[in-house]
Amino acid sequence: MLSFKKKVESMKTVVLALGGNAIIQKGEKETYSTLINNIRQMSKVIAPIVKKYRVVITHGNGYEIGNLLLQNEIARNKVPPMPLDILGAQSQGLIGYPLEEQLTNELRNTRKNIIVILTQVLVNRNDPAFKNPTKFIGPFYTHSQYKKLSRKYKIRKDSNRGYRRVVPSPKPTKILEFKTIDFLVRKDNVVICGGGGGIPVINKSGRLIGVEGVIDKDWASSCLGKSINADTLLILTGVKNVCLNYGKKNEIKLKKLSVKEAKNYLENGEFPPGSMGPKINYLENGEFPPGSMGPKIEAALDFLKTGKRVIITDIEHAEKALNGKAGTLITRQ
Repeated sequence: MLSFKKKVESMKTVVLALGGNAIIQKGEKETYSTLINNIRQMSKVIAPIVKKYRVVITHGNGYEIGNLLLQNEIARNKVPPMPLDILGAQSQGLIGYPLEEQLTNELRNTRKNIIVILTQVLVNRNDPAFKNPTKFIGPFYTHSQYKKLSRKYKIRKDSNRGYRRVVPSPKPTKILEFKTIDFLVRKDNVVICGGGGGIPVINKSGRLIGVEGVIDKDWASSCLGKSINADTLLILTGVKNVCLNYGKKNEIKLKKLSVKEAKNYLENGEFPPGSMGPKINYLENGEFPPGSMGPKIEAALDFLKTGKRVIITDIEHAEKALNGKAGTLITRQ
């Protein structure tokens, strides 16, 4: 029988990336009771995975950062507003603490410890995203509010729903706490980190400075996974499988993709000759759009430069997907 130390050493490392919709469902109000109840249910699903693997958990913060920004705006005449990097750190605690609490409750009869780490993510100060902010955040504004706020923030029209603030979304280059995270995970601790993609910082003359921006959570998860030599990146989102023609009558659920196929779909909307995918001649200019599945596929391709597999599915099928019985598997071949 394997000793506890040998058993831990033989475990595979999984980076489990929770989408924001796993924490707050669309249409729900983020009350304390809703937040705790959703995280409790989510923790029950995650617990069996945590028992079998070494696990790092990352998570989105879309609703939370939006609410914090709104609180900033409403109270700005009474309480000094905080910059976006500080609000990002707040959101890591806002989600990390109840997730730590509920997971601890689920794992109380095991030797696992749960740890939350405020995570800084280094970005390139010359990243093109800083000159062309595209990430919508926060509440919607009317046209009159847009005119007033545009003197202070970059505001753009978000479809026909109103005006919203846009901020840079630079690519992560390094998770600054990755050595600590790696050490803790190898000791069989469960680490919750990289919330909301992490706190974006730049290096200016040898000093770290927080910057206004939002890092894509899946890209940050890929960067972290490569840094700690994780075997698997498990991206949990709102759908069971990656699909072609999503939401249409001719929708096709994909069970497996190679890197080559994923690239072709991302760039051209078609499979290369002789591929294992379904025979579809052409799809509209890139099958995975930037605002939905696109960043997840891009992050998957980035992770597979060193990692073994990426799985994309919803939280209900997470454990089955890890066992090859659900979800979409992406591999190098």
